[in-house]
Amino acid sequence: MPKLYEYFGLIIMFYANEHEHEPVHVHGKFQDRESRAEIIVVNGEVAEIRYTDVVGRAPLGNTEMRHFEELVSARATEIVSKWIDFFVLHKPVKSERITRRLK
Repeated sequence: MPKLYEYFGLIIMFYANEHEHEPVHVHGKFQDRESRAEIIVVNGEVAEIRYTDVVGRAPLGNTEMRHFEELVSARATEIVSKWIDFFVLHKPVKSERITRRLK
């Protein structure tokens, strides 16, 4: 379960056992709440980001969801690169703690 980012208490991560599930996606967790962001890539470019609930989990609250959307929007291309590094090239990914707002 590689952690990619920590952003105002929100943890953004991959589940290591979900690599075969397309599209590229990350989970945002805060306490016992969780949501998911799917990053749709078309011709090598991020075309769309879809935010969904995670079955069996309460979704992120409004503030945490806003932080999740900020981070994924700002770092979508980097998240795709980390997905390739981790799931395709089997390289470790480095976690980053972000302490300033992304906008």
